Amino acid sequence: MSIPLKVAERISKNLSKFQSILKMAKDKDLNESDTVQIITDMLADIFGYNKYLEITSELAVRGTYCDLAIKLNEKIQFLIECKSVGTTLKDNHLRQVVDYGAKQGISWVILTNGINWEIHKIKFDKPISADLVYSLDMLEISGKKEDVQEKLFILCKEGVSKDIREDFYEKVQSLNRFVIGAFILSEPVLSSIRKELRKFSEGLKIENEEIEKIIRTEILKREITDGEEATKNLSKVKRYFSKQSKIKDAKNCNEENVQIIEQPVEVKTEIETNSNECK
Repeated sequence: MSIPLKVAERISKNLSKFQSILKMAKDKDLNESDTVQIITDMLADIFGYNKYLEITSELAVRGTYCDLAIKLNEKIQFLIECKSVGTTLKDNHLRQVVDYGAKQGISWVILTNGINWEIHKIKFDKPISADLVYSLDMLEISGKKEDVQEKLFILCKEGVSKDIREDFYEKVQSLNRFVIGAFILSEPVLSSIRKELRKFSEGLKIENEEIEKIIRTEILKREITDGEEATKNLSKVKRYFSKQSKIKDAKNCNEENVQIIEQPVEVKTEIETNSNECK
């Protein structure tokens, strides 16, 4: 991801400034209203938004107002649920902002207390749910690190304008421990491991089930192989291999059809040649 130099410098410089502010705010246990003011300043100074034109606290959602919203090109880009700096972010806080987003048809939401930032993308399924794209502790990160700058750039005005958040989200969805675990436990990968193990053991009979059992019980953490997230990603990987198998079968079928079509042409040419010779 290419981050403009001026943006990288802005992130590094102002993140350091707000780390000091957030530490003092935490020590004084500032209330929610004062925390919202700090978050608004962070959105302006770190993330590059115009405080007066692009950050609003006036977005009404079913008779109430969300804490903050980012608006660019007449479109709401993020809804932001703010809590006081000393409040631990919880699931019921997330449900609140996800509910706001779902009612407004807004996919991207942020839950923050100024120090901890959680970026979520809403999935408009039944029931409504949200994926955690990433989270950051502003007191623990360095604005000079490339991976940190990449994550912060996604929230920046310049990053939102380029809509790079969607690409980042797809990357997160494809490159996580559950997906990788599901690939390791898939039949094609297990078969490949079995093939190499049989060579390694000079022909010892080994079954995929034996390899899978060792991987599940002795190599991968239980959270990677069990639970809702693991099951969901295992199903996605199975669908992927099923799709690849259908594509391969279709390709083979097309190649066979081409051979069948070409064969009569060759026979016809041979008959015509023999006929010419008889003349």
